[in-house]
Amino acid sequence: MSIVLDGSSLTIEKLVRIARHGEKVELAPAALERIKVCRAMLEDKLRAKEVMYGTNTGIGEFSEIVLNDEQVRDFQRYLIYNHAAGIGDPAPIEHIRAAMASRINVHAHGNSACRPEITMTYVEMLNKGVTPVVCQKGSVGACGDLAPMAQAALLLMGEGEAFYNGERLPGRVAMERAGIPVPGLHARDGLAAINGSNLLTAMSAVHLYDINRWLKQAEIAAAMTLEALFANLKPYDTRLHELRGFPGAVRTAKAIMRCIQGSDLTTGKMKTKVQDAYSMRSTPQVIGAAHDAVAWATKQVETELNGVADNPIFIPDAKLTLTGANFQGSPVSLPMDMIGAAVTMVCVLSERRLNRLTNPALSVGLPAFLTKDPGFFSGLMLSQYTADTLITEQRILSAPASILSIPAAADQEDFVSMGMNTAIKNGQILENAYGVVGIEFMAAAQAIEFRQFTPGLGVRTAKDVIRNHVNRLEEDRPLFPDHNAMQTLVKSCEILEAVENTVGSLQ
Repeated sequence: MSIVLDGSSLTIEKLVRIARHGEKVELAPAALERIKVCRAMLEDKLRAKEVMYGTNTGIGEFSEIVLNDEQVRDFQRYLIYNHAAGIGDPAPIEHIRAAMASRINVHAHGNSACRPEITMTYVEMLNKGVTPVVCQKGSVGACGDLAPMAQAALLLMGEGEAFYNGERLPGRVAMERAGIPVPGLHARDGLAAINGSNLLTAMSAVHLYDINRWLKQAEIAAAMTLEALFANLKPYDTRLHELRGFPGAVRTAKAIMRCIQGSDLTTGKMKTKVQDAYSMRSTPQVIGAAHDAVAWATKQVETELNGVADNPIFIPDAKLTLTGANFQGSPVSLPMDMIGAAVTMVCVLSERRLNRLTNPALSVGLPAFLTKDPGFFSGLMLSQYTADTLITEQRILSAPASILSIPAAADQEDFVSMGMNTAIKNGQILENAYGVVGIEFMAAAQAIEFRQFTPGLGVRTAKDVIRNHVNRLEEDRPLFPDHNAMQTLVKSCEILEAVENTVGSLQ
């Protein structure tokens, strides 16, 4: 069943289904009617010679230059040419598909004044699998993601390049093979296709979806480590966290205890410390804080996905044209900068627990570096090194981009969000996070196998999945294949799915 884009009901989960899983989309009939009404208003205004930014004027520093009728016809083409100015490797197909869906949802409000053919062409491109080739870098996250969205808009003129059926093709060839007519660009069409922070918002939406699933795996890894270290379980009693009031901490405490249920550790018969180190007993507060940050960022991103991100904006009921800055990416880049820091924070906590597993002074009787013959074998010593270097890179990447504006367009655009930099670095932070938690998983599985007790059902399930991909370290061997296998395993969410199938949702 198709996902209906109506301007107001697009969620992160729906966007991922469109972008990653290829679900079909359709434009709500009422939305199509709104687009037609708005377009008719624009054409009336053009006939009346009303001055409208980016329609019959130049853009940016040239916004005071009024175009004649002939220039109005050609301006949109040159606008797209000029702004298709990115650099670097192509962005992932799922990110571009998500951006296209996001742009359709903007048009669905009926405030962008493009022709319906523009919106419907994007609908067909999504449904038939034609994805523009778009450079990853080039947007400053204000006036929208102009460079990448302009590269996408080249397809509307039968130009540029596209991925289609696994091939990278000239844009016109891809459109012809898919049977999609090229609509061309008339007045206003080009600017309506590019003037919103759609790519950085789409990337952020996909990242939030993946980060939520990664955080649940961080909870499973924590549960494994806590069992291996004979943790005192009082810090994971949800009543403790309910008294403080942060929902994320309550959620994490529940998830950890769900993974540990059925463990000998829950019987009270095993000796535990009166109070464990912060890296153990603060786990619900730290991962919970990341959950709470994700909740806020999700609200911001979904507001943007369902908002009118354009300039100018046309209000047909009032026959009004408003210029402003609804393209500004700061409402997304600021919370997403925080999300990058939150992921890094959880990784730092993971590495500190890893240290306790491998350090014989802290591991409650486990052999040094989790090897059966310490000194002759070095065990997982270098696994911690690997986690440490990933975290150092994450710390560098966690510097906020949203405060790093560099003025553009002769200071007409003198504050920009740099939200695309936020989105790009969050992808790198997350990739490292898969590796850090993967290494904790690997160490925790090794540690549990040195213990003589029955772990919780969720922990046992996770360990069994890990052993399907990485063997127990009986004697030293090259560890990089194991690290890479664990990073891939965490990214795949196979552990999460197996644990949730066993003990229920960790949500």
